[in-house]
Parts: sequence; C-alpha cells; structure tokens
Amino acid sequence: MNSEIIRIEKIEKHYEKVSALKELSLTFYSGKFYAIMGVSGSGKTTLINILGLLDNPTAGNYYLFQEDTKSLDQRQKSLIRNKKIGFIFQSFYLLSHMTAVENVMLPMYLDEAMTLEQMQEKAIQMLSKLGLKERTDHYPKELSAGEQQRVAIARALANDPDIIIADEPTGNLDEKNEETIFKILKAIVKEGKTVITVSHNKEILKYADELVYLDQGRLGERDA
Repeated sequence: MNSEIIRIEKIEKHYEKVSALKELSLTFYSGKFYAIMGVSGSGKTTLINILGLLDNPTAGNYYLFQEDTKSLDQRQKSLIRNKKIGFIFQSFYLLSHMTAVENVMLPMYLDEAMTLEQMQEKAIQMLSKLGLKERTDHYPKELSAGEQQRVAIARALANDPDIIIADEPTGNLDEKNEETIFKILKAIVKEGKTVITVSHNKEILKYADELVYLDQGRLGERDA
C-alpha cells in the first residue's frame, strides 16, 4: 500500500507583486511518479522549491512524513534535505575537478558512520547500476550530457532518499537520452520512492503515474 509522503493544504506563495501559488492542495504518495507541468510562470518551480524545503510558503500547511514543517528550523530542514530528499537539475551541477565517482560520493560525507572505502564502493555500485561502470574515473568534461545526468541521478540517490525532486531533468538532452532518464526515474519509483518531476516534455506522460498541471498557481487541466 502506498503511504502518504507529502501533503500540502491551501499553500500560497506571494512575492511583492505576484502570487505564484494560490490555495494549492495536493497529496503525494510513496511509489508514485508525479509529473508537474504548466506554462512558464505557472508556479512549477515555486512548488518544488517549497516541497524540497528550499523555500517557505506564505500561507497554508505543509506536512512531510505526516509532520508539520512549520516547526522545523533551518538545521532540521538541512538534515531532511540531505537524508530524505534527492535533487536532480537540468544543468547537472557536477564539480568539474572531480571524477564521476567522487561527485557521487559527495553527499555520503555527511554520514559519519561510512568509511572512505565504503563510500567509494557504494558510489561505484550506483554508477554501475546506471550503466556507467566504465566511466567512474572520468571527469564531467569527458562525459556526454546523458552520462553527466546519470551521474547527477546517482548523486541524488547516494543517501537513499525517500523523495526525488527533479527540475527539467531532460531539458539539455536529446530524445534518446530523454527516454533513458525517464526509464531510470520510473525504475526508482518501483523501489518505493516518490519521484516528483517538473517537465515541459510531454513524453513524461508515458511514465508518470499522475499529472499535476498548474495554471497561474492553481490546479488546472492540460489541453490535449
């Protein structure tokens, strides 16, 4: 049975002259792949920033693992981001002076119980799982865009998070690599994780379990 991971109730986000989100209520469950779509300025990035504890709502309630996030201080939010949430971005954000395996190891340094050898072994296993067994010692400039994004996914999964938040993960990729990334995200869902992906690419609908379509900060309906 899929358990509730995230629940937001009448969330609002106001900036000086703009209301990015307006009384938005949603529930996200474990083992589900969610596609968040909408035109530019519809509130997609604002929503995932709030879900990822990178920003605070102006009004409304956000429950994460059935606990109200209002009581969390910055240190607690940081710990949750490091342990429970993995982030994947359009631009990869790999450190150029580090190899693929070193980039994947980065989040693991927060786990004081792991030795350097254990971190390296785990990182190599994760890269191998994503088809990069022969590329572990390569630097980002030596990898294709699709390979770099797979390294970024491995890094996001490094601490075995319950939630993966991806912001346009295929935005810089060709059609073949788009399909590869969506299949990887779908496989992650089958492990019981919650994947929340912002995308303008309608191909995501072949893989997503549910579509969240935003229209001017509210739930809307996507045109066929």
